[in-house]
Amino acid sequence: MPGDALDQDPAELRRRIDTSKAHPARVYDVFLGGKDNYPVDRAAAAAGLAANPRGYLDVRHNRDFLRRAVTALVREDGIRQWLDIGTGLPTAENVHQIAQRIIPDSRVVYVDNDPVVLAHARALLTSGSEGRTDYIDADLKSPAQILEQAAKTLDFDQPVALCLVAILHFIEDEEAYPIVRELVDALPAGSRLVLSHLTDDLNPENIRAVQRTYTERGFTFVLRSRADVERFFTDHGLALAEPGVVPVHHWRPEPAPVPEQPDAAYLASLDEIEKVRYYDINDVTDADINVYGGVAAKG
Repeated sequence: MPGDALDQDPAELRRRIDTSKAHPARVYDVFLGGKDNYPVDRAAAAAGLAANPRGYLDVRHNRDFLRRAVTALVREDGIRQWLDIGTGLPTAENVHQIAQRIIPDSRVVYVDNDPVVLAHARALLTSGSEGRTDYIDADLKSPAQILEQAAKTLDFDQPVALCLVAILHFIEDEEAYPIVRELVDALPAGSRLVLSHLTDDLNPENIRAVQRTYTERGFTFVLRSRADVERFFTDHGLALAEPGVVPVHHWRPEPAPVPEQPDAAYLASLDEIEKVRYYDINDVTDADINVYGGVAAKG
């Protein structure tokens, strides 16, 4: 069921889109092989890749962590309501596709503040006939607005899984921790928090080089330690599931899907950032990953 955000005038949406500045959601889309990005976003992604040639593994393994976390919470805990904030562009597989495949009547609300994401949001709303999806055009820095709008689709008397995946490193400490508190406080008992976050604990030289390329383009880019990431859970009394906060490729690992490969001539014609979507990420090592992930329950 589409939300009010999707009723916006297309001309107004076009006016909101700033193609002169890279946007995190669109840079993420580049690394995932999406098409909904602009030259400035591809330039930002290419600069990040030049700074850390295997940095695409952070993005792809972050996305695979989300896949495994959603699958585990649906299969093992029966979670059927999802609030995914900072969802990015509709790049398969999205939360509703994973959840509704297992529990068809799952409800999913996506939230983002990029007009390009909004312009393509109808692709996120291809829900199964038994479930529901919705999209909210809002900023993570406005949690009250998000919660008010999400309550039109989600039942906050029943458990909700809140997904904050690779989003909080774009927010400074003085806002990030209070935002998570407000969101978690609104969740009923039995709810879950799925969270991932960039860090310079693991391979600092590589990730700090990437950080420089993005801060030069005007992004807020906060690298947090494991203890700082754990605070998003422990400060709010959440019980971390095993194995705790770990590099994302170590969170209940299993083989990642291998992209279908094009013919060799086509692959050779692509530039380096375009080839990323076809790489097999199963050759990952600890020296490649700079993202922590964790899942926790609210008692």
